Amino acid sequence: MTDPSHDQLARVVREHAGQLAVALMRVTGDFAAAEDLVQDAVLAALQHWPADGIPERPDAWLFTVARRRALDGLRRAGNYRAKLAELQWPVQPAGDERLRLIFTCCHPALSRPAQVALTLRVVCGLTTAQIARAFLVHETTIAQRITRAKRKITDAGIPYRVPGDDELAGRLTEVLTVIYLLFNEGYLATGPPPEHDLAEDAQWLASLLHRLMPAEPEVAGLLALIRLHRAREKARFDPGGGLVLLQDQDRSRWDREAIADAIRLLTRAARRQRPGPYQLQAAIVACHAEAGSFGDTDWEQIVLLYDMLLYLAPSPVTRLHRAVAVRYATGPSAAMAELDDLADVLAEYHLYHATRAELLRELGHPDAARTADRRALELTANPAEQAVLQQRLAWT
Repeated sequence: MTDPSHDQLARVVREHAGQLAVALMRVTGDFAAAEDLVQDAVLAALQHWPADGIPERPDAWLFTVARRRALDGLRRAGNYRAKLAELQWPVQPAGDERLRLIFTCCHPALSRPAQVALTLRVVCGLTTAQIARAFLVHETTIAQRITRAKRKITDAGIPYRVPGDDELAGRLTEVLTVIYLLFNEGYLATGPPPEHDLAEDAQWLASLLHRLMPAEPEVAGLLALIRLHRAREKARFDPGGGLVLLQDQDRSRWDREAIADAIRLLTRAARRQRPGPYQLQAAIVACHAEAGSFGDTDWEQIVLLYDMLLYLAPSPVTRLHRAVAVRYATGPSAAMAELDDLADVLAEYHLYHATRAELLRELGHPDAARTADRRALELTANPAEQAVLQQRLAWT
């Protein structure tokens, strides 16, 4: 179990690391140099704060550490006096400076793994070792991703700026995708529980982006989606760590206050324009969250929301999820017809076979259902999902 003091330390570092990067980048003019200075300060905090306690002004403490090394570099560069006056800690970093940082880390010229690693490193303040442990990959791999990303930013002359109105929609989609990917990695984590909560990082990033861009409906939609999912975290696993399916969860353990907050956020966003994909996904989860029981779920409404989502963002996986809703709204035969159309495109997707097994069982084909469950078991590496499938096979 994670030490609560470590969680507090992570929150403090995450809150101030991005601000520190902004302040240093403004003076050094070098993304890589500023990021190195931030990491020196973060590592020093991780070394000293657990023993000495978190200082009263953690932001100033981090800046002081980074400032010392920055001054050494400025002296060597011969522009010490010119830059010294600029190297001051701002009382309140400007909001659009943090936006520039986020959009730089999520620039489409960078690979998706590089975007994720750089965002965690620069905006959230995680060390290379922490990122590696969170993704269960070697530290050298993460270090190489970050190094290549910084080099790409420098060599390609990627601008440190918020995109203009003509390109904002596409670039914002890229940023939201990175946050969504982070959330899924943390919420649906494979392997043993990581020491760092990527889902919490994703929620923090979505909250930060919403504070900086309060008028963007899809930012609010993603934040609502994350909050709605996290509101039922306590009911997702049994005391032994086994996954509890939605229909079997104890809804009294769901965080009703968080659900209400997320729905208010979603409702306000929906007034501004036609809903986008993240708002629609959040609305689907809200239908589940508002139902008093699994049997009270408004499946017809969920099917309609999936139809809207497929119109905006067609995807075989979304069609699979819609088929699940069709099962409860119309019946297993109609849902199976939907799945038959997806047989080729989702042949290597474990949830396709797991869903098909449930429908086959309901339609009275237990042998075919076991075959489908075994195929799903072969295709998933998630221990919690494996346990559910193994239990199902043992019962039938």
